[in-house]
Parts: sequence; structure tokens; C-alpha cells
Amino acid sequence: MSGGDKLKILGMMSGTSFDGIDSALCEFTWVDDEVHIKLLNFESVEYSTDLRKLIVDAMPPRKTSMQIVCELDTLIGQSFAKAASENISKSGYQPDLIVSHGQTMFHWIDMGHKARGTLQLGEATWIAEATGVQVLSNIRSRDVAAGGQGAPLVSILDHLLLSDSKTPQGALNLGGISNITVTSSELEPVAYDIGPANGLMDAAIQAFSNGKKSYDDGGSLASAGKINQKQLKLFLEHPYYKLSAPKSTGKEIFHLPYIIEVMGDVENWKIEDVLATLLELTVETVAIEVEKFKLTSLYVAGGGARNPQLMKRLQERLPNCKVLMMTELGISTQSKEAIAFALIGFLTVNGLPGQIPSCTGASGNRLLGTLTQERIRLMFGRP
Repeated sequence: MSGGDKLKILGMMSGTSFDGIDSALCEFTWVDDEVHIKLLNFESVEYSTDLRKLIVDAMPPRKTSMQIVCELDTLIGQSFAKAASENISKSGYQPDLIVSHGQTMFHWIDMGHKARGTLQLGEATWIAEATGVQVLSNIRSRDVAAGGQGAPLVSILDHLLLSDSKTPQGALNLGGISNITVTSSELEPVAYDIGPANGLMDAAIQAFSNGKKSYDDGGSLASAGKINQKQLKLFLEHPYYKLSAPKSTGKEIFHLPYIIEVMGDVENWKIEDVLATLLELTVETVAIEVEKFKLTSLYVAGGGARNPQLMKRLQERLPNCKVLMMTELGISTQSKEAIAFALIGFLTVNGLPGQIPSCTGASGNRLLGTLTQERIRLMFGRP
């Protein structure tokens, strides 16, 4: 790609909260040594009720079958295809490339905390067939094969946004899992999953309401509850928090049975106190990492950034650090991860690595993703 050329890429993402698909259509321009990113259109669509239930029922620690895996691969792929088509239709632009993260269903970490594999479902050929655009998918696996965690890949965008500063800057994503990137012009960037964010709170309210509620809207229930300090201390004793970076985690560890182990049977809960305690777990685990790096600024994105109670408690817990929205850097809290995967696609097609080894733990730089070609060239005779 030469200077001044423009490339339109649609980045698509569904995170560990698995509530739907975010898609960001971006225009990339490479000018000298700078990558300019312009967001042309952003859409967010929820999974259907039936598909979301199928995903939830197949998530660890639940057991599933190969039939369900096949069904999910197809249905998620079709949902991504529909979401891509809707974004293209509403924006009026035909992208040069679609980057699909798919839906993470399992992240295989061994006892030594080495990533052994990662599984994202959502067959990319459904997207290519529906849109007529080539698709980059299976984004995380190459990093894992190179000895990395395959996460957090959003660190490549965080580094580009924050690395001009001479003092360490932090970028925090509050999805189902919380992850942080710390970088500066004087510091080799680091990034890792901190622990649970919205995931445990969502699991608790879903269980308590028998599926009638999927999240604590605005943190209203948590704000009315009382933190159980004894239970909070037990949560904080989980060995994951003591592991050194790079590290990654997910629903394989932080799930409903983990909550019940500490808090007892669901029918005995006072949900306001449960949510207040789980929210404080997120706040405390994040604060420990922020204080470790003596950060004075923390830019927050993800679903948790739209939880006023969570943001309020973070700022109260971190009086020496400004807790800011990612919008301060010109990127909305909801679109950041989809933009990050569009960026990874841009880097891949230009022959550049889409991950940072010091952030993921990989043995070196790697191109990310597998390309589903849309255009083919017919060949006659011997190729």
C-alpha cells in the first residue's frame, strides 16, 4: 500500500460477554510512518435470544457435543454475515476486507499457564458468500502457535494511541474479562488479562433472575448493595491474580460455579450485595495493577465503561489516577475492539505483524489471520 492510498476494512467482534456483534467500518490511510484511521460506520447487533442461549449453554464449565459445536459454528457465522451485510448496506461502502474475530468459545490454558489453543466459532465462508468480500478470520491462533497467549490483541491499537507519552499510560478494557495495556515512549509495552469484569456480574444476575435479566443496568443493583469484605478477600485469593504477565483467562475459570463456591447457593443470595461485592472485585483487581505501574491516566473502554457505578468506584479507589473514557482519544468505548481488529487486518494485508510479543508472550512478530479469498482465477492446463 503506497502513501495516500485508502483501504476500507470492516472489523467485527463479539467479546466474552457474548451479547452481540460489534462491527466497525474503517478507512485506513498510510501517510509517511503514520496510520490514519477514520471510522465510517459503526453498528452493534444483538444475537437472537435462541442463539445466545445456545452459546451460553455451551460455555465452560458446561459440557457440549460436536453437533452443538457444528451448529454454533454455522449459526454464529451466519449472524456475522448478516451483521456485515447490514453495516455495508447502511454505510453505503463496500469494504476491501472483512476481519471477523468470531465468538470465543474456549481458551485452552494448561496448568503451567501456557496457552495451548484457542477456539473462536463463526465460519468465515458464510460472511464471504453473503458479502462478496474476502474475510480474514482465525486471528488469535498464530500468536498461540508462536508461544503467545493469543491475547490481548487490542494492545496493538492501545500502543499506537498511547506510546508517544514519556510517562506510562494505561488502557483498560472492561468486557466479560478485564484487560490492560501499559505503554509509553520509554517503556516496552505490556498487556494482559487482569481478571473478571462484567462476566461474573452478568452470570450472577442471570442465575438469580432465572434468565430474565442478563446484566445490572447502570449498576443500579450493585450501587444499592453492601460489599461483603470476607467474600471479597476469598475471591482475591484466587491464584490467577498472582501469576506474572503475559497471561490470559476467561470463562474457563471465572464462571457461575466459582461465584457459588465463595457465596453459596443462589437461592440464598441478596443480589444487591452479591453484585456490589463482584463489582468491587473488578475494581480492586484493576486498582492493584494500576498502582503497580504508578499510572496517572487510565483510558477505559468496553461495556463496563457504561456502568456508572463501576466507573465511580474505580475513580474513588484510584485518587492519584485520572479514570477517563476512551472517547478522550477519539474512539468510542463500544467501537474500540472492532476498530482494533480492522487495524489487525490492515497490518496483515500490508505484511506487518498484528501483535506485540511483549504483550502476548509470543516468540516473535507474526502476521495474524487466515484469509478466505473471495476472488479466484481460473487456470487451464498445468498451473
